[in-house]
Amino acid sequence: MSSEPLYLEDTTRRTFEATVESVAGDRVVLDRTCFYPTGGGQPHDTGRLRDEAGREWHVTDVTKKGDVLHALDGDPPDPGAAVTGEIDWERRYAHMRYHTAQHLLSAVLLEFYDAETTGNQLYENHAHLDCAYERFERSDLDRIEARMNELVEETRPVRWYALDREAAEASLDPARTRIHLLPDSITEVRIVEVGGASVDSDAESVGVDIGADAPFDRTACAGTHVADTGEIGSVDVTGRRTQGSAEERIEFVLR
Repeated sequence: MSSEPLYLEDTTRRTFEATVESVAGDRVVLDRTCFYPTGGGQPHDTGRLRDEAGREWHVTDVTKKGDVLHALDGDPPDPGAAVTGEIDWERRYAHMRYHTAQHLLSAVLLEFYDAETTGNQLYENHAHLDCAYERFERSDLDRIEARMNELVEETRPVRWYALDREAAEASLDPARTRIHLLPDSITEVRIVEVGGASVDSDAESVGVDIGADAPFDRTACAGTHVADTGEIGSVDVTGRRTQGSAEERIEFVLR
């Protein structure tokens, strides 16, 4: 049984109740979790687990290999134990802001330069993104920064929902959604939208209407995000570097 990923449903949830499903060394599998596992350029959450007897463990690492594995700093609780989890909110919220900002940057690079994102890495206080482009000048970086801050000031809504992969591939722009980067084994795709028309909870009604009110960005993503672009804060594009003959890295920080 895989852990129910509560972090995909409500990214603002900080605490939760769970049962220990299994134990492997210093790692435990819970039946449900708010702890985000490392993936997609977003680092794992940290935090605490407490049992009914008042014992506490620090969650030092979270990975996903089928199940979500929580690494603890001491002898773990036994299978079947009831625990309360609490994530380190400041760390999580920083990752949410940076991840949503990365989506804006990816969309702006497509908008201005037709440059597809090839990779990214987020941290608590900075991030970088790699894209398929020969070389940016400082004037390009200033233009990108201005556009991102414009999108922040517009306080565009951010939403997420699930779509059948075949329906997503048939109806959505592959350059923007980047579904082709996902393993073939994934049959349901989580889509994150920035701006645009409101999203209906019925997956069939989403992804078909992409007319004049289409979102600014619509991307396959299993990360955590803020509710609107205003939460990102001011964007400062700090530099660039060449990553290869036709690839550039853009570095940025949020204020």
